[in-house]
Amino acid sequence: MPIIEKSILEIDPYLAPYKKDIELRTKLYTEKRAELLGEYGSISDFANGHKFFGFHKTADGWVYREWAPAAERMYLTGDFNGWNTESHELTRLQNGVFEIQLKGKNALKSGQKVQAIVIHNGQMLRRIPLYATRVVQDPENFLWCAEIEDTFAPFNWTDDGFMPAKTPFIYECHIGMSGEEGRISTYNEFRKNVLPRIKKLGYNTIQIMAIMEHPYYGSFGYQVSNFFAASSRYGNSRELKKLIDTAHKMGITVLLDIVHSHAIKNTNEGPNEFDGTVYQFFHEGTKGDHSAWGTKLFNYDKNEVIHFLLSNIKYWMEVFHFDGFRFDGVTSMLYHDHGLGSAFTGYDMYFSMNTATDAVTYLQLANELIHEINPYALSVAEDMSGMPGMCLPIKIGGIGFDYRLSMGVPDLWIKFLKEYADENWDIGKLWYELTSRRPKEKNIGYCESHDQALVGDKTIMFRLCDAEMYTGMQKFGGNLVVDRGIALHKMIRLVTAALSGDGYLNFMGNEFGHPEWIDFPREGNGWSYHYCRRQWSLVDNENLRYRELNDFDKAMIKLLKENNILGNRAINKWLHQDDKVLIFSKGDYIFAFNFHPVKSFEGYFVPVDLGGTYKPVLSSDDGKYGGYSRVDTKCKYKTYKRSDNGFIGFNCYLPNRSAIVFKKVK
Repeated sequence: MPIIEKSILEIDPYLAPYKKDIELRTKLYTEKRAELLGEYGSISDFANGHKFFGFHKTADGWVYREWAPAAERMYLTGDFNGWNTESHELTRLQNGVFEIQLKGKNALKSGQKVQAIVIHNGQMLRRIPLYATRVVQDPENFLWCAEIEDTFAPFNWTDDGFMPAKTPFIYECHIGMSGEEGRISTYNEFRKNVLPRIKKLGYNTIQIMAIMEHPYYGSFGYQVSNFFAASSRYGNSRELKKLIDTAHKMGITVLLDIVHSHAIKNTNEGPNEFDGTVYQFFHEGTKGDHSAWGTKLFNYDKNEVIHFLLSNIKYWMEVFHFDGFRFDGVTSMLYHDHGLGSAFTGYDMYFSMNTATDAVTYLQLANELIHEINPYALSVAEDMSGMPGMCLPIKIGGIGFDYRLSMGVPDLWIKFLKEYADENWDIGKLWYELTSRRPKEKNIGYCESHDQALVGDKTIMFRLCDAEMYTGMQKFGGNLVVDRGIALHKMIRLVTAALSGDGYLNFMGNEFGHPEWIDFPREGNGWSYHYCRRQWSLVDNENLRYRELNDFDKAMIKLLKENNILGNRAINKWLHQDDKVLIFSKGDYIFAFNFHPVKSFEGYFVPVDLGGTYKPVLSSDDGKYGGYSRVDTKCKYKTYKRSDNGFIGFNCYLPNRSAIVFKKVK
């Protein structure tokens, strides 16, 4: 992100009444940083918990360390000692740290299961080590425990010098549901089968969900138990590293969907009450419980908690070479009421007694660490509140993220599709929602993510076509419902990608209109994987229309990416509510959308910034993309100056339910 010299107050004058709040934000960050580091060192030097705690090989065996300040005693048990809970006691060191040295190179072996035993108030508690790098579930009793894996062993990385994409085109994905079979897919299968598809489509970034270990598969990875463990459902750590290394060789940036907004309540699996107390990591009482999610909330004001979470960030970046993160649930972190029921209609809502200043400080520290480790890394905030300064540098009063998700855009499309007939779409509102963003702050635009695909909801394509998708997706079927769906699906994605962000995101399979919803195996569906997979055979079938949507998405990404179109803000907008027409320019490119359900326009005036000659370079109506081929893509248009208003532009045919991108060629 380029250096911005102006202060946040100069960038956004509406913040002037909140100058003291911005100054407090900076003051709290500066004080906490000094408290953590002292006069010397860096955030990266501080965030090394994973190098000290947990299991590590030594010259003559293994060492295991844990932080459990409220524990009276600790023991290590597992396969290596026949699950004896008293034979291997840890030594208590200073500051609540426990340690045990296991002599002999075979004292612990790869694949052995272990647990920590914590004695608190005379009670024996079975716990999974906090820094465990592999956690598995016993297939017979379904209990979880740590498994010895030398995650820190040397790996033959081949990605030296890899640079993350400057403009991210993000393919949001889930390893487990990435295959077509009714089961959990693996890291290796994703690397071999899905990465080539992503590369072919033109996406330059993947955002991987559900990597941090979570006992409940159906949580989509958002109820984390073991923060340093890559989910064992998909394979082992080396296989995840190989996936990331291969992605880098393909030129694909890899982001981790990181969950630092909350943790699972379970005491047998996660950090909750690890040493017998809630306050080890979380707030006590109702303040420590998320009422909507049923999870535990971190105490971000506690230095040991900050150390744990920052070390977690550094671990994923250094050990696995992740290029950055999408931070889940940022809105929940920022406010004491977690943003539940808040519309955030005024600036007062961002600076009040409701703001969790300790969480703001933590996010600033996290972003400083990320960019200290890798100046080119990407950090993305999932924040629907629109907190000012989220994506501005810390030194000018910001929080330090590179991008925030344009979370209002999917809501807009759902509202349009559910509540209004096509002829009643408000083009002015569409423009406003797609282009509104904080000054100098970057957004990731998207029309749907995994959120819009969950059971009980519908993807855009399924909302457009519904049951007709089961019978009307044949290439020569002549289904009017499907024709409408395919036309609008392309237009919605193009206008969203071109207008609503400085980057773009798509969820796995939605590029070709994947049918139905996502429903993880659960008791209510007979533990079925039927809706928890991706049906690639649909897009691979040349006789089905999914291929047409896929090919359009590929052409769209190619055009936007190769010509840096997202690097330009849209200007010269031309809105006509009655015609349902939206036209805007980006550099040498003109985007013309006719959303009208029935009206096509002959000789429609297209305004431009610069006079010259223009030609179509992408038409959503092209036959190869499932359209009617009503646009002559070989035709060139010379501009002229209108005598009535002095506008410069050209006249062209603009078919109904179609979008055309023109390029200035002379």
